[in-house]
Amino acid sequence: MADTTHFRTIIISDLHLGAGGSKAEEVTNFLKSYSCKKLILNGDIIDAWQLKKYGVWKRKHTMFFKRVLKMIEENKTRVIYIRGNHDDFLDQIIPLRLGKNFQIRKDYILNSGTQRFYVTHGDIFDSITSNLKWLAYLGDMGYTFLLWVNKFYNKYREWRGLPYYSLSQKIKQSVKLAVNYMTDFEEKLTELARSRSCDGVICGHIHHPAIREIDGIKYMNSGDWVETLSALVEDFEGNWSLLYYDQQLAEQKPKTAKSDKTTVIENFPGAEKQVAFTGVFLGKNQRII
Repeated sequence: MADTTHFRTIIISDLHLGAGGSKAEEVTNFLKSYSCKKLILNGDIIDAWQLKKYGVWKRKHTMFFKRVLKMIEENKTRVIYIRGNHDDFLDQIIPLRLGKNFQIRKDYILNSGTQRFYVTHGDIFDSITSNLKWLAYLGDMGYTFLLWVNKFYNKYREWRGLPYYSLSQKIKQSVKLAVNYMTDFEEKLTELARSRSCDGVICGHIHHPAIREIDGIKYMNSGDWVETLSALVEDFEGNWSLLYYDQQLAEQKPKTAKSDKTTVIENFPGAEKQVAFTGVFLGKNQRII
């Protein structure tokens, strides 16, 4: 097993377990490699939308939850599950606390050093999801089809020796201007954090990992486990970084450096503004930082 890097907090979101594109095995392996005091599952962990239609619950999806339970048993990890729009069935039971180390909530205030962060999945400010749910479902179906096409297209590109290409990323860039007038996802979330007397906001939902400052409020997005395979991590000094699964694989390869234990974590540079559009705006950023 790889060397364990222990964090104070790990935040992952948008696993979409039950959907065809979910990288359940990868996220389970990720949690086997890194332990933490607190694990926040920030929404869309289970994709009930897909399961109601054509999704399939597999053993690898159950294994993820078994890994989470093992973290509670072995490391006394405290787990906070934040409800997302794809797992909105949780509305019927939240708030719910199971024992000392597991709870399900709509949102959460996280203390990090001297700072306070408002943790929310983010769909609360997605006007498409809130007001036009049928359009959100349509977008979800369209994204599922894109993933299916993308799978075969990239097999062809791999055969040709070409790098990975994300059709969904291309769609994101072309559609985001059309929905920009409906909601300004990032700014409204930072405004909410300010109204809650918080120094920052932590979210998911739009599947676009980021760490940056907006008008004096720290904005952080943990990305997803469908294409970007990213997580937010906090060390014991209160420093936040984005960690990618590609990074982890690189670290597990034989090292040529003198040190036997190396953890390379870099902040993801601020990217252009993204807007929430459930089920469509996902992209793959092939990088090993």
